[in-house]
Amino acid sequence: MNTNTQPLPAQDPDSRSAMRPCADGVVPIRAEAFKVACSNCNLRELCLPVGLSEPDMERLDALVAKRRSVPRGDALFRAGDAFQSLYAVRTGFFKTCVSSEDGRDQVTGFQMAGELLGLDGISHDRHNCDAVALEDSQVCVIPFGQLEALSRDFTALQHQFHKIMSREIVRDHGMMLLLGSMRAEERLAAFLLNLTQRLQARGFSSSSLILRMTREEIGSYLGLKLETVSRTFSKFQDEGLLEVKQRHIRIIDQAGLRQLINHTAC
Repeated sequence: MNTNTQPLPAQDPDSRSAMRPCADGVVPIRAEAFKVACSNCNLRELCLPVGLSEPDMERLDALVAKRRSVPRGDALFRAGDAFQSLYAVRTGFFKTCVSSEDGRDQVTGFQMAGELLGLDGISHDRHNCDAVALEDSQVCVIPFGQLEALSRDFTALQHQFHKIMSREIVRDHGMMLLLGSMRAEERLAAFLLNLTQRLQARGFSSSSLILRMTREEIGSYLGLKLETVSRTFSKFQDEGLLEVKQRHIRIIDQAGLRQLINHTAC
């Protein structure tokens, strides 16, 4: 997901000629063409610790030595797949979802550049959800066994990994609050504000965005029917909170959206 004026970070210059996909979809890196390195990544402060020494950073670079391209609509992994690696989203946008007993997909989250995928597989060594690309995307592959070994040497890396896991727990608690105590308008307002906050942390606009997910996927995530999501978007536009043009959203009255949520908190 990106703004209409500032696209998400593009691939490195000449990367197309520098990469040759393997059969499993993992792209090996040729150092002579360009260096895929955490130390040179403009997203490193979002997903990795800062302040490492140069030798430590080189060891971390060696760990994150592969990229994987995931076309729109393809799965990075599926529920039941063996857990081997974590994935840092470099470009693009993903949704995670689980299948309910009646066969419907329940969206459990949306992940953008700088965020990790795959934490769900740690407990049972198998993934318990699907991770599907909502647009052509690219991830850095982080072998978990090597990450564990490296974390024992780097206190900063271990601390950052614990922070990431804690953030996921906090996000789950926030989702429980959304579904348990908020009306439809409040759920959608909180969702939009959360997206813009995350985009702003990446240097994008805090008020303008293009939704990479459908209204139906938003409804699945927020526990709302498609008709309710569409009706609420129209209501926000009529009230002057948003300007809606298909998937392009411009927040006109951010304070008004916050007031909806704060009213609930009170």
